[in-house]
Amino acid sequence: MPYHFNFDLTKVSRSFFREVARAAHSKMIHKRFSEKTRYLLEKFKIMEITGLDISEALMLLEDFVDIQMKNMQNHERFLKAKNRALFLPHCSRKYMDKRCKAVFDPEVPSYRCSHCSPDCLIHQATLLGENRGYDVYVLPGGSCISHILQEKNYEAVVGVACGMELKLAERILNKLKMPGQAVPLIKNGCANTWFNVRTLERIL
Repeated sequence: MPYHFNFDLTKVSRSFFREVARAAHSKMIHKRFSEKTRYLLEKFKIMEITGLDISEALMLLEDFVDIQMKNMQNHERFLKAKNRALFLPHCSRKYMDKRCKAVFDPEVPSYRCSHCSPDCLIHQATLLGENRGYDVYVLPGGSCISHILQEKNYEAVVGVACGMELKLAERILNKLKMPGQAVPLIKNGCANTWFNVRTLERIL
């Protein structure tokens, strides 16, 4: 289930995301974080940039920190896995209308990128994944993950999605005792969503 609010962090300083990673490391070790949330929100003017209210901004920031923390916790197991899948969100396709040539296969269920737009995030991410030996799926929603993982024998996955979808995926992976790495969207919504390709590249 997606957030009940929209956000756009594409204009936030890169140092914000470095601070989020540091906060995740601190939370993992010291189990403390709440005192730093408001500081980060104010320092980087998140509410002013995004238009979110304090409760929405706090939820978003806490999710980002939790995602980073779980990536750290699963990193060693993830590196040992060989057979991996990459799950991408269909809402990051450059054109979600007829101009997008991706083909949907309901049996999988997933879109297959046709590489029709070089500046499309999904094209770029699909190439990255395929070049590193991943099976790549462009999903219409997080609920498709269960079906794919039941059919395929993967040892680990990387997922790109909004925080709420990543939480759903985490529950599925926990049941399967499968390590995962996550890349959160930095701009959400039903279309034209955005994620950092460099972050994905580092994780892959």
